Amino acid sequence: MSRICELTGKRPIKGSIIWRSGKAKKKGGIGQHVTAITKRRFIPNLQRVRALVDGEVRYIWVTAKAIKKGIVVKPPRRNWKPADKE
Repeated sequence: MSRICELTGKRPIKGSIIWRSGKAKKKGGIGQHVTAITKRRFIPNLQRVRALVDGEVRYIWVTAKAIKKGIVVKPPRRNWKPADKE
């Protein structure tokens, strides 16, 4: 899975974690110091949903934000019922 939203194009972005030590000056310390910076990835919240795409129903990976905004068009409910046995 490529972790890209099929509707909005949202993808993972790079960031970093900043490790600090010490007590802040306003809390009575001598100030905080950066001890390490490590790389990390911010991954979008992807969900697998059934949606109408070009007139056909298929599963796509979309972000939760796209679902909340209403960008995803859900397919109609199936009305299938089993045939009566005689």
